Amino acid sequence: MSPSVIERIQKKFRAVNPTLTERSRRLWVGAEAEALGPGGVAWVARATGMAISTVRKGRDECRRGTLELAGGRDRRAGGGRKRCEALDAGLIPALESLVHPTTRGDPESPLRWTTKSLQTLARELKRAKHPVSTFKVAELLRQLGFSLQANSKRREGSSHPDRNLQFEHINSTAESFLTRGLPVISVDAKKKEAIGQRGNRGREWQPKGEPVPVLSHDFIGPKDPVAIPYGIYDLGKNLGYVNVGSNHNTPTFAARSIERWWEQLGRQLYPNAKEIFITADAGGSNSHKSNVFKIQLQEVVDRIGVAIHVSHFPPGTSKWNKIEHRLFSFVSINWRARPLVSYEVVLSLIGATTTTTGLKVHAELDTTKYPLGIKATRAALTKLNLKLNTFHGDWNYVLRPRSAAERAAAAEPAVSKRTRESRRLEWLQVFQRQIQSGLSGKAFCVANGIHYSGFAMAKRRLLGKIRRKGRSTK
Repeated sequence: MSPSVIERIQKKFRAVNPTLTERSRRLWVGAEAEALGPGGVAWVARATGMAISTVRKGRDECRRGTLELAGGRDRRAGGGRKRCEALDAGLIPALESLVHPTTRGDPESPLRWTTKSLQTLARELKRAKHPVSTFKVAELLRQLGFSLQANSKRREGSSHPDRNLQFEHINSTAESFLTRGLPVISVDAKKKEAIGQRGNRGREWQPKGEPVPVLSHDFIGPKDPVAIPYGIYDLGKNLGYVNVGSNHNTPTFAARSIERWWEQLGRQLYPNAKEIFITADAGGSNSHKSNVFKIQLQEVVDRIGVAIHVSHFPPGTSKWNKIEHRLFSFVSINWRARPLVSYEVVLSLIGATTTTTGLKVHAELDTTKYPLGIKATRAALTKLNLKLNTFHGDWNYVLRPRSAAERAAAAEPAVSKRTRESRRLEWLQVFQRQIQSGLSGKAFCVANGIHYSGFAMAKRRLLGKIRRKGRSTK
């Protein structure tokens, strides 16, 4: 065979080889060998670099005319290595026993208290005499209808019997206010965010291999600056207002945030409004059980001169509050994977939050200090212009502005902060008065309406002793 013939075969093979399958390549070299006649098998094998046995097999197939297989296959059915599940009948039942949900409560399951990763499953199957790779485990799991699933937050725990009735009450009240052109706002506080080069959940587009470096820990120290976003969402105008606190999330902070919303947005949007409807959670700083929130909200009502209707969602249903999925969710999306390095960054990210439905958000920083430990006094509660609704007055109530005379009568501090030191000084004054009166402890308590048990306990704790029936007890 001349070199020119071999070169011609090589040229043709290089041209068609990229488009050939295993079977069509074998048939092509077989056809070339048949066309060359005797010795063609050796010459084609030399030109293409393929095995002589492969070229001969292709030539024989061309002679027999078996050019196509059923279904357009390249190999006959049944060829190749058998699948693991076909060779090992117990493989799939063993895998199902490890991953099936019913095994989660089985204390005898080997994976009861471990993570069911592919590596762990493969190791357990190998231990059970079913050797298999992690790739095969993943393939079998998909065939069985399994996939990676996160926890689904659907269960709400115990449900109040009047839950649905409260939803209907909130809906009817909100529709009534919106029909009359009055403000309906949803309020809540977002979780506390640490200020600094700290990690934030989510992912953001960055140059490959250049993630934003953040601190390795996320816990907040007592001296670390924090941002506490308290949001007000206007259902009628699709507008959000976020008062970013820097201290504590207290009832006073919640009431002040509502007042700031009215001063910045509400008064301009609703110049003729005499009533506001607020929907809030059952807990937190605006809890329905917080008397301090009612007292502070009454002071806000007195200052702005507008009645405030409040309806709290039943316990465990905070996710139904509109602000959760119409404002806060989009704020979280907007600052995902972005470290909140300063208050300016927090305000900018909140203020830049928008949606396709036209949401606009206004954010402000509140540097006021809101101390903890504030308690409501009974005198202040009795002076509230509060009217409870006939349906669940603990959840639904209205606060109306008080007259000048009522405000003057309530001029005494509406709330008091009793620290341990202040209580100690009060008891020391009581002990001094008792000594000056010359009465026994029990007689002094009866004369002044003081519980003797509390008097005795305070005296024992503060003075270390108390006389009983003529003897001293340490």
